Amino acid sequence: MNLHLSGHHVGVTPAIRSYVLEKLGRATRHFDQVIDLHVIMSVEKLRHKVEVSVHVAGKDIHVESIDGDMYAAIDALADKLDRQVVKHKEKLTIHRHEAEPMKRQIADV
Repeated sequence: MNLHLSGHHVGVTPAIRSYVLEKLGRATRHFDQVIDLHVIMSVEKLRHKVEVSVHVAGKDIHVESIDGDMYAAIDALADKLDRQVVKHKEKLTIHRHEAEPMKRQIADV
């Protein structure tokens, strides 16, 4: 997994970097096929915005979160990303299981 972390009008401190790694690690626990993570953090007046683009096998997932605090924005982003990764994983497993009965029906005829 490659992680690219950048800040726009905000300095990326080692504390923020480790916090992002800890929170986004949940996505890799659910789905092993995460290839790249591109995280962009920005500050505009009092709005802290965090965006992430995740490249997984077969799909790109983009999530963003805006909050008054950078750490709260990262937490909300991690929750949103976790839900989308689980949803993508479930779609993959559902499609695989639906194809098997069709093959059996064709073979029985």
